Amino acid sequence: MKRLALCIVALLATACDQQPAGEPVTRTRIDGQQGAPSASPSPAETLTSQVESACRSVIFENTPLTHCLAVPARHRIETALAGEDGANYRGLQALSAALDPETVAFAMNAGMFDDEGDPVGYFVEGGERLKELNTADGEGNFHMKPNGVFYGSDGSWAVRSTEDFLANVTERPAFGTQSGPMLVIDGKIHPEITADGPSRLVRNAVGVDGQGRAHFVISNAPVSFGKLARFYRDELETPNALFLDGSVSALWNPATGRLDGGAPLGPLIVVTKRATAPQ
Repeated sequence: MKRLALCIVALLATACDQQPAGEPVTRTRIDGQQGAPSASPSPAETLTSQVESACRSVIFENTPLTHCLAVPARHRIETALAGEDGANYRGLQALSAALDPETVAFAMNAGMFDDEGDPVGYFVEGGERLKELNTADGEGNFHMKPNGVFYGSDGSWAVRSTEDFLANVTERPAFGTQSGPMLVIDGKIHPEITADGPSRLVRNAVGVDGQGRAHFVISNAPVSFGKLARFYRDELETPNALFLDGSVSALWNPATGRLDGGAPLGPLIVVTKRATAPQ
């Protein structure tokens, strides 16, 4: 009995020994099991975990990433641009001051913007379209076509290329944000993205898997487009994934106290907790 008790104590100690999401140097499993974590969460790890945080640290091809998962049964997704005073938030600090952190699973920057912090592409907040779909040609990442749209309503979320969205989405979603380039299109990496190009920045992106779950990833070190795209295609197995931004990318994770600062931001994505799971 004494030996069994010691074993139980040891197991409990192991299960509690976890690092908060956002720590890039330590690879720990969020489910309390022994051994190194996989590069991406398996469905069993994600859906059975009792850890409050929706985000966890992973290592992919020697690069530290933070992966945050939104599940329709547990979360709602909204976009946010300005506060009640009409002024753009311009950062996660201002957003965090306006919201109850107990209701927020996590938040991230949501796409590219102009000098005033207004989105340069399609943007819908609370069912209201604040910016029309941008199909113009131009320079920069946004115009590295195909670009795309992340959108959704009532717990149904999707990523589509801009052309696909324009041709097939006829009803205005509850939220939507356009950015670019697409990282993965119908299971294939964007044709202009090289395997591991010289451009390395802190970057973030979003993709939706076959179960309808939204995978948000932010790198904790500079990462190439190619490596980030491979993570979505090979590890998260999202048929479509959209680059959100680089250099200014930021995360707010109330569960671990992470609140990134830095350069001013534009549109934001807020993932909130459902009060009760639907029956």
